[in-house]
Amino acid sequence: MMGALQYVHVPGYSALLLRRAYGDLILADAMMDRARQWWGGTAATWRDSEKTWHFPSGAKVTFGYCDHEADKYRYQGAAFQYLGVDEATQFSESQYLYLLSRLRRLEGSDVPVRARLASNPGGVGHEWVKARFVKPGDPERPFIPAFIQDNPSLDGSDYMLSLNQLDPVTRMQLLHGSWDVQAEAGMFKREWFRVVDDVPNNLRLVRYWDWAASANHGDWTAGALLGISPDKRLWILDVHRVQGDPATVQRTIQAIASQDGRHVEIGIEQERGSAGLIAIEYYQRELLQGYRVRGNRCTGDKVTRAAPLSGQAEIGNIAMLRGSWNREVLDELQAFPTKGVPDDRVDALSGAFQLLSGGSRFTPGFATAARPTGVA
Repeated sequence: MMGALQYVHVPGYSALLLRRAYGDLILADAMMDRARQWWGGTAATWRDSEKTWHFPSGAKVTFGYCDHEADKYRYQGAAFQYLGVDEATQFSESQYLYLLSRLRRLEGSDVPVRARLASNPGGVGHEWVKARFVKPGDPERPFIPAFIQDNPSLDGSDYMLSLNQLDPVTRMQLLHGSWDVQAEAGMFKREWFRVVDDVPNNLRLVRYWDWAASANHGDWTAGALLGISPDKRLWILDVHRVQGDPATVQRTIQAIASQDGRHVEIGIEQERGSAGLIAIEYYQRELLQGYRVRGNRCTGDKVTRAAPLSGQAEIGNIAMLRGSWNREVLDELQAFPTKGVPDDRVDALSGAFQLLSGGSRFTPGFATAARPTGVA
């Protein structure tokens, strides 16, 4: 952001600051919030319809996003002299390379064209960012590492406590900035999960459904029932999955919702675009009327979404209610993420934990529940 401000005194100057998703821009202390703190009350003016700050010289700093691959074309025809990308490993290489084509200036201008990226290791763009910036040591693409001790304004001790809750791979990436450690099979170990014969009766419960990519072609729709107790311990009460056409899946979800009870909140993976919104509304108004149903738009790759759950398992904070489904779930967890091995139940558990921990826009209230029947 400071780099974007460097030439705002020059008429016609334009900068673009990006996050992968619009929701990431508006988080507390994220870029748009920080811009209001810095520039509010100055001579600069904010135009919300454009998501742009206008400066007295006529210069502009715009906030944007590339939620979908094709969103890069939103900037077709635009010209910027500065491109700032936050959390670059969340972007695809093709998005980044296309955005570079938007960097241009008028002949004779003294304003340089620049691109600056910031990112942690990990994410869908890990390999291309590493290959382009970290590995070669190219002076034209300088890489500057930074660690906790480089940020004196950060409460390092509290941050360390947070990092210690993560899985080993993510902890190495965030704490040590390691670009070499990669997530492999072993994000979960069987011995991390205690199998119990009973659960507390004061759990807040979520049944989360992860959609199959296709019906009857080896893919499954999975629904995980996860509870959290007032002391923040996690309890896996049931994991069910179904394979079939949409009507079969709908009937199964209805039946399990009836068996779980209306006190159980229901989360459903929401696909992108209007089709995903229509599907969620159909469940809310027709199939599951009377239940608390919310759609959840997933961001990040499967490994990234599973990392918080892995961290909780590693510290022994997850128990599993004994059932005939235990072995298959533990097998899948232990194999994750191995190419070609099913991971739908891991996705469902990751989604359920995201909703329970407040890591999405779905923030339902607390519900007290008796021990459920469970579905094998």
